[in-house]
Amino acid sequence: MTQRFVVSLSRGPEDPDRATVAFTLANAAAGSEQETVVFLSSEGVRLAVEDAADAVAEKGFTPLKDLMGAFVEAGGKIYTCLPCFDKRALDAERLVPGAVIVGGPKLVAFMAAGAPSVSY
Repeated sequence: MTQRFVVSLSRGPEDPDRATVAFTLANAAAGSEQETVVFLSSEGVRLAVEDAADAVAEKGFTPLKDLMGAFVEAGGKIYTCLPCFDKRALDAERLVPGAVIVGGPKLVAFMAAGAPSVSY
């Protein structure tokens, strides 16, 4: 059985429902002893920047900033798509804890041995 799991998130603060559910599931995976990566692409890369998740709070869920912090604290990694980040001219000096900017090969290498994934 694989011990890896990927949550792919292409939505950011403009879609708080998907962003919140993605990190809720990522926390469940990390809490189930899966080596877990959240891959941020497209508008999702905005969440890798400090303060972007601060105001995101869906009714009935833990606030997104807290979900992201708990995920990283549990050992989760936040891979942030390099071309998507660059396209949006975001500030790499302001990454949230646990976020790293990566190219596609890094995600492929993580998944190559087998990793279930879900996308939001």
